[in-house]
Parts: sequence; C-alpha cells; structure tokens
Amino acid sequence: MNKKLRIIGLSGTNGSGKDTVGQVLNEEHGFLSVPVTELLRQELRHRNLPVTRKNLRMVSEEWRHELGLGVLVDKAVADFNVAKDQYVGVVINNLRNPGEADRVHDLGGTVVWIDADPRKRYERIQANAVSRGRAGEDNKTFEQFIAEEEAEMKAPKDGDDASLDMLAVKHRADIVMDNTDMDLQTFRKNIPKLLGL
Repeated sequence: MNKKLRIIGLSGTNGSGKDTVGQVLNEEHGFLSVPVTELLRQELRHRNLPVTRKNLRMVSEEWRHELGLGVLVDKAVADFNVAKDQYVGVVINNLRNPGEADRVHDLGGTVVWIDADPRKRYERIQANAVSRGRAGEDNKTFEQFIAEEEAEMKAPKDGDDASLDMLAVKHRADIVMDNTDMDLQTFRKNIPKLLGL
C-alpha cells in the first residue's frame, strides 16, 4: 500500500460483515472508517427523498456521471485528509462500482471482497436492523432481499459505466473473505490476519 495513504476499499454482499471490518479497522488499527452509503443516505435526506436501495443507486449513479466513477472514493479520501493526523489510513465501505475499485488501486490501496451464505446474511440484517437505525430500510422479505442484491450485482442491460456492478468489483478484489461460518467474535478476531495487518 501507498505509505502516504493507507487505503482499504471494502465491498461485498449485504450483511456479509463489511461494517464489522470497518469498525475493527477503526477501533483497533487506527483507520478512519467512511461508509460511503451513509454519504448517499445524507444526500437523500437533504433532497427529502426516502432512503431506499433504488434511490441510493440513483444518487450514486448521478454522482458518478457528474464527478467521475471514483467519486465516492474521492469523497472518503477528502474526509481522511481533513483528519489525517488522527488516523493511519482510511477504510472505504462499500464499493459497488468497478470504477471505485480502480480508484482505490490507483491510490495504491487494497480492495477486499466479503461474502457469506445469503440466508445467514439476511438473518444478520434482520437481527441488527433496529440497532443500526435501519428498521424501515431493511424491513423486507428474503425474496425482496435477494431481488435487490441481484439488481446490484450486475449492471443492467440499459446501464452504463456509472451503474452498480458489484460482480465487476469482486473480480478486482485483492483479498476475498468468506464470513459464513464464523461467529461475530471469531470474525472480529480474524480480521487482521485475513487482511495481512
């Protein structure tokens, strides 16, 4: 990684453990954790639009068209630069476009893909929805959960470079982690080893 800027870009399926990785890197290893989905949520609230996955996709695509495919990475790095004396680097959670993975690599960073069994991920999300402040956003059936994920995994046929394409991000990952069979404590403990820290 670039010694001037240690950067880790996290991507993966919903409920796979990305937030946990960001939290561990922040609390135990001195990284600033920037969940880019929260930047999009703030923008939706600013526009008085409901926070839905469809609206999150819409705003992210608008920003990529206006400011470049790596805009969310650049916004996270800008946040880091404001407080860089307090952190060893930045962990950017949640890359969903291959241009974001490319931007992390351009900056000398590492892209990490995290996955787990779909049913386990759904159960984790439902169990933690209230504590994460996303009860309304995450209130959906397993079938709806899977349908939303499928809409984000590959760019739509009528999409362009700014569309979500998580599968393309996965193909650019430097590290792939499976979080299906680990309980939370074991996963947290293993994160530094899995990331080579």
